Amino acid sequence: MSKDCTIQDVFHRFYSSFESTHSISPAQRKAAYHIMNCKTGAFGVNVSVCEDCGCISVHYNSCRDRCCPMCQEFPKEKWVDARREDILDAPYFHVVFTVPEELNPIIYSNQKFLYTALYHAASDTLSELAADSKYLGTDIGYICILHTWGSTMNFHPHIHAIVLGGGLDVKNHWKDNGKDFFLPIKAISKTFRGKYMAELKQLWENDRLEFHGSAAPYKNYYTFKELLNTCYTKEWIPYCKKPFDGAESVIRYLGKYTHRIAISNYRIKDMTESTVTFSAKDYKNQGHWKEITISGEEFIRRFLMHVPPKRFVRIRHYGLLSSRNKKKKITLCRNILGCKKYISKLKDMDAPAIIRLLYNKDICKCSSCGGKIIPLPTEQHFIKPKPHMLC
Repeated sequence: MSKDCTIQDVFHRFYSSFESTHSISPAQRKAAYHIMNCKTGAFGVNVSVCEDCGCISVHYNSCRDRCCPMCQEFPKEKWVDARREDILDAPYFHVVFTVPEELNPIIYSNQKFLYTALYHAASDTLSELAADSKYLGTDIGYICILHTWGSTMNFHPHIHAIVLGGGLDVKNHWKDNGKDFFLPIKAISKTFRGKYMAELKQLWENDRLEFHGSAAPYKNYYTFKELLNTCYTKEWIPYCKKPFDGAESVIRYLGKYTHRIAISNYRIKDMTESTVTFSAKDYKNQGHWKEITISGEEFIRRFLMHVPPKRFVRIRHYGLLSSRNKKKKITLCRNILGCKKYISKLKDMDAPAIIRLLYNKDICKCSSCGGKIIPLPTEQHFIKPKPHMLC
């Protein structure tokens, strides 16, 4: 048994056998390579020396892959901090858009098209319904984030939307509905279903879809039509969570979703020569945690299902929060509401200063004597330090 193991350990043990028996996309292969080589020296090394005691520090570079569990914390903190300047002291809501599981094989075979269709359907639904005077009659702002996994790393594509609970009408007056969400769930469900299915049908009619693996049966015209009919008759159930308690809670909440990956290291409980055990929430049992044991190759398969297509943007901003609008319109909203502006804490700070602020760790100080650490010239990196000189 191997306790306290990491996702990197799992990949080191099982990836080569998985690769020899499975078809892997270039994006998946690249992510696997990055995870296995992160902080091993494969991506370079930074060598520093203490001016006072001569102690040498060696720091291996990370891979910076968005699927790597060791590389999410720092970019997450920077991204969330930058969002501080866009946050208002106003109601915010969390809306989740999901699709029927019958569509999963086709979505997985056409990730770029059908993930994009999820964003289109969710954003059009929110914007159109919010602009309707029957509901709110305003231009609102929201952030959409794609997740493709469930707690067991099953394929479960869905959109998390963090929605500003008010907006500007045509006269640039602020309107909101207090702490009550301004859109009825049934209206969201019906509109979202119609928009997503319309784009799916359009892609199909234009012969843009591919059908691989478990999606292969849908190459047949009648089987595909039957799938469409099934999805039209099902209830599409979006979910709206309670409003956030103030702007700071919105900022903290964003960090939970923006840079999350399918599974984190802390959930890996055990690894043997052939299996991996990890914890997962059991939603059939009130969300209690349970442990699941699967083969190592099955773990790799599930993990790699959630590697996004190359250059695919997972975090998107809309309405008042879009890059085109937010500088002018968020400032206007802030002035109307009379709320304070939240200032970025990390803006214009270099990496050592950010690490010092966030983690109370000074990487410019020697861990042995507290003296000043300076980078060793690149041409001297080949010098192998003596064991007693390593910090």
